Amino acid sequence: MNKNNIIGFTLIAIVLIAFSWFNQPSTEQLEAQAKQDSIEYAQRQKDEQARKLAEQTRKAEAEAAAKGDTTNMFHAALNGENKDIVLKNSKLELTLSTKGGTVSKAVIKNFTGHHKNEEGKYDEKLDTKDLTLFDGNDQCLNFMLAGKTDNIVTKEMFFTPSNVTDSTVTMTLNAAGGGAIIIDYRLNEDYLLSMSVRAEGLSGMFAPNYKQMDLEWTSRAKQQEKGFTFENRYATLTYKESKGGTDYLSETSAKEDEKIEEPLDWVAFKNQFFSAVLISKDDFAANALLSSIPQDKETGYLKDYKAQLKTAFDPSGQKASEFEMYIGPNNYRLLQDIEEKSKFGKDLDMQQLVYLGWPLFRYINRFFTIYVFDWLTSWGLNMGIVLILITLLLKAITYPLVKKSYMSSAKMRVLKPKLDALTKQYDKPEDAMKKQQEMMSLYSKYGVSPLSGCLPMLIQMPIWIAMFNFVPNAIQLRGQSFLWIDDLSTYDPIVEWGTQIWGIGDHLSLTCVLFCVANLAYSYMSMRQQRDQMVGQQAEQMKMMQWMMYLMPLMFFFMFNDYSAGLNFYYFVSLFFSAAIMWILRKTTNDAKLLAILERRYQENKNNPKKQSGLAARLEAMQKQADELKRQRQK
Repeated sequence: MNKNNIIGFTLIAIVLIAFSWFNQPSTEQLEAQAKQDSIEYAQRQKDEQARKLAEQTRKAEAEAAAKGDTTNMFHAALNGENKDIVLKNSKLELTLSTKGGTVSKAVIKNFTGHHKNEEGKYDEKLDTKDLTLFDGNDQCLNFMLAGKTDNIVTKEMFFTPSNVTDSTVTMTLNAAGGGAIIIDYRLNEDYLLSMSVRAEGLSGMFAPNYKQMDLEWTSRAKQQEKGFTFENRYATLTYKESKGGTDYLSETSAKEDEKIEEPLDWVAFKNQFFSAVLISKDDFAANALLSSIPQDKETGYLKDYKAQLKTAFDPSGQKASEFEMYIGPNNYRLLQDIEEKSKFGKDLDMQQLVYLGWPLFRYINRFFTIYVFDWLTSWGLNMGIVLILITLLLKAITYPLVKKSYMSSAKMRVLKPKLDALTKQYDKPEDAMKKQQEMMSLYSKYGVSPLSGCLPMLIQMPIWIAMFNFVPNAIQLRGQSFLWIDDLSTYDPIVEWGTQIWGIGDHLSLTCVLFCVANLAYSYMSMRQQRDQMVGQQAEQMKMMQWMMYLMPLMFFFMFNDYSAGLNFYYFVSLFFSAAIMWILRKTTNDAKLLAILERRYQENKNNPKKQSGLAARLEAMQKQADELKRQRQK
């Protein structure tokens, strides 16, 4: 890390910390805000209750009107008994309700979940054998068909089940005169549910040009992990354009009825580690409306999702509207396999549900990190050990560059007396360019590059950022313990105090503390190394800047205290080994021998001078121009 790196990181840290400090509210403002938040929360609760009451009243009136209208073709289907039909395999258990005819509960097997406490909220500890992704009124898929005289809204009607097995069921919505709307379900292996919607004997009910049906899919994303804030960052409504890539609505701000102008292959309601994805064989038509509304922590939900969609429908019944629904974990390899298992033959690209970062970092994770991670986990190792081994492998790969960088700094260090002499010789302001020219000439003759120390930083920073995106999305770390850490996918509190403190939260994460301490130690060693090779005014600036560098670990503490223990542990181990490598290189480098080697190289270059190039040549040309201008002025 050279002076420019240090200055850049220091200025960033100062700006962020100063901005946060000057913009923090006073005690009076906090109390007023807390009071306002409680008033707003109470008002939101009141508005929500009023909305639900109005919706129930509207539905009751609509049902009463429909029940009273005996001419409605589906009058009989408005009355019935709600029964549950269960489809299951070794990975998934789905409950379908006869009212609405769609999935009302999804249990993902072999993934730990949470018990509900007395208040109806989930306890933080993962202690159940299976995970409930949604149940009750949390999820609803509603098919809506507009007839000439009668409208079909499936969520308000009762279906008749038939052909019931562990993997299949047929839901039939009978109409007067023998017609019907039929939904066929088949639970495939793993996490894929196939379904088709078709009409039978209803061609006269619809207009001749009627070719699309409406779908309304809603879901409330439950909090499934311990850290609400951290999980909420990765819970998104994601979609795939039929002739484009994937995108998602904002994970932090409310988006209501966002219009998507392109046709879609699928829409996903995504949690951090689990998703429900609805796929259409014939695409969802352009101008779909998507909504994602963040929820308060007290509700136990992350976001309210809603998708208003249209897709092809054949009233004659000759062709069914076909769908697939993936309900399962956000596992990169598993999501890749779904494309092969799907019957639609589309480029689904569903592995994009596992966010791996911007293109450069995604390529690092896609073509390196995932392969190494899969290879190490195939040994059955503890996930903490896997993170350590990945760190060691990355350190081994980058070691030649790190050593080259260190040796460049060591060369600068042993040449420091000569650089100090140049600084004393050219100590006047007008000699600044001449001094730089002489320094560049000195570097060239001794075969030293002052810029070579930047290369390892340029190599390691993308790896750090790539791991920043990979670790929080690696479901393999979920629920995995290591040493004192109960769950590598969330924070590891050593102290919890139950109330939110600005900038810290309600806990103190041990791995975050270790990461910041290691960062502090590594920064100290880096600054000492830089200080040993700086000359003149640079050395004085370095002394003034030292205390500012110590603010960076503090900044990282406020940023990462809420992050996953696995990520903080990886950064701690990475910095520990970086500091150890720097210490070993320092102990094994003989400055006297290194200087002797440089002196021999200097004699060789002196006897066989080479034409200067690059920065040195430009500085020499600029110096000649300055000297010529000075002579002209003197004349």
